[in-house]
Amino acid sequence: MLSIVGLMKRLLVGVPVPNEKLGEATLPKKIALPVFASDALSSVAYATEEILLVLSAGGVAFFHFTWYVAAAVGLLMLVVVASYRQNVHAYPSGGGDYEVATENLGPKVGLTVASALLVDYTLTVAVSVSSGVANLASAFPVLNHEAVLIAVLVIATIMLLNLRGVRESGVAFAIPTYCFVAAVGLMILAGVLKIATGHQLVAESAGYQVRPTGTFTGLALVFLLLRAFASGCTALTGVEAISNGVPSFKPPKSKNAATTLALLGTIAVSMFAGVTALALASHVHAADPANLVGLPPGQTPRTVIAQVGRSVFGAGSPLFFILQLVTALILVLAANTAFNGFPVLGSILARDGYMPRQLRTRGDRLAYSNGIVLLAGFAILLVIAFDASPTRLIQLYIVGVFVSFVCSQTGMIRHWNRLLPVTTDPAARRHMLRSRVINAIGAAFTGVVLVIVLATKFAKGAWIVVLAMPAIWLLMRAIQRHYAAVATELAPPPVLRVTPPSRNYAVVLVSKLHLPTLRALGYAMATRPNRLEAVTVDLDPAETQALMAQWEERDIPVPLTVIDSPYREVTQPIVEHVKRLRSENPNDIVTVYIPEYVLGHWWEQLLHNQSALRLKGRLLFERRVVVASVPYQLRSATHGGTEPPPPGGLKRR
Repeated sequence: MLSIVGLMKRLLVGVPVPNEKLGEATLPKKIALPVFASDALSSVAYATEEILLVLSAGGVAFFHFTWYVAAAVGLLMLVVVASYRQNVHAYPSGGGDYEVATENLGPKVGLTVASALLVDYTLTVAVSVSSGVANLASAFPVLNHEAVLIAVLVIATIMLLNLRGVRESGVAFAIPTYCFVAAVGLMILAGVLKIATGHQLVAESAGYQVRPTGTFTGLALVFLLLRAFASGCTALTGVEAISNGVPSFKPPKSKNAATTLALLGTIAVSMFAGVTALALASHVHAADPANLVGLPPGQTPRTVIAQVGRSVFGAGSPLFFILQLVTALILVLAANTAFNGFPVLGSILARDGYMPRQLRTRGDRLAYSNGIVLLAGFAILLVIAFDASPTRLIQLYIVGVFVSFVCSQTGMIRHWNRLLPVTTDPAARRHMLRSRVINAIGAAFTGVVLVIVLATKFAKGAWIVVLAMPAIWLLMRAIQRHYAAVATELAPPPVLRVTPPSRNYAVVLVSKLHLPTLRALGYAMATRPNRLEAVTVDLDPAETQALMAQWEERDIPVPLTVIDSPYREVTQPIVEHVKRLRSENPNDIVTVYIPEYVLGHWWEQLLHNQSALRLKGRLLFERRVVVASVPYQLRSATHGGTEPPPPGGLKRR
């Protein structure tokens, strides 16, 4: 079985990579951009649509507010990008927001940031994949009934690509990401040229009327605009991933990460502005299907980016279908941003004792395999729980990321405040003052947006995240307390001294008088215990009598003790016998030798009981009891070899 599992692992994950090649697993900027920025870039596909959907509550007349809302979102993205460029220079170790908050605001705030990021990364995978599958199902409606299954399979595929290592996954994601940027850029350029040459762009929904859901004036209008702004802020998700993934960049790491972050901001804002401008120019009317007057019954309106593409390229143009394909693909691949950030953050949390230590180790391909698998598992659970519905999942989005934004930028202000008094170089001080101003602006902007997001999205589903974050925070504190308690309990005394037990009482378990039993007896005798006995449980009187007769006939030099078992159970009588031996001699060690024969095939395991495993599980919880397995490999476990018989039998000591 092991060979089959190993072969499958090699086929899916690839051959192991030695530690010496860890440096070769880093990414150049041209690969790091699609790996870490696919989430932020993919939001161009739905950020404008989210703004229009909220504004549609007031009718077509409210669509003119889109410019103001989009401008605020674009400005916020530029501020956040500028702020995070300071982060990657000051903290190149890859801890990102968690490290900044922990070092400057304390471990409790750092843990708050970590819980927010873990939630955000998981939602990024669930939302991105569900949205991509929804776009694919829009082109092929027959897939609507299998959306959950397709989303699960997609997450599993992305997981496998990441398990193969960052370089291979980066190459796999680079081509679709650059194709998406090129397709959207071509659409914007073609749309601007058409408008400049007098052509009119008309979206297929331009003739639909939007039925208002209420009257919005005064504070109601302000609240609606704030809701639209909060929905448009989905464009900022994924910006922080680069600061968390600085160790994955090629040297000089900080400089390359900052450059990549600047490229991300420039490209994302340009694409977002272009799509929004063309959507307004072509009079896209995005709204809930129930509020669209003129929409044919049973028809689902196309996405905003699809309507803009049709109006620019034409309904039957190959470029339109290419745009749709790469859009669906980039939405799915946006999940890769989380698959690069979550495992790194998990390894740092594990290093600090807040997460299981298994998350700190790298796998065969030098990726944090356990973190990758854990993220995929949680994302699959979310997809199943919410039926792969982007509409339901997106309400949970961006709360976590803005919590981390605020804490990170506030932490950076304290970072510069701490360094400024001890810095004498004028140029360095000017740089620090400039960075502090940028981070202060970032903290103010993101703090206001966090309040807006919580106020406008709490009742829509954000309350789930608000509850999940404290739960994760408490769980990580409990893990840290467990590790601290274990370390305290295992710490050696100030004066190291190895104290041997008074005596060693050895017990060899016997079911039959066969080769494994003889081997266990021989090994126990070789350890020269103070006392040695063989123990068997009386399950069948006839078999027990036969065993005792063989014992006498073979003149085994070890006394055989028979334990009665009225309920035909093996484990409990042996445990009670061992407890009795230990209570009679509190300062002694009781060593229990269990003979086991080793089978080579999984199906052979099904033909034998697992009494030895159950017994070991019980005895391990007994103090001053040592359990020793004495293996005896059968022919199937030795690849056709044979076990040599014991030399002549046991001799008396």
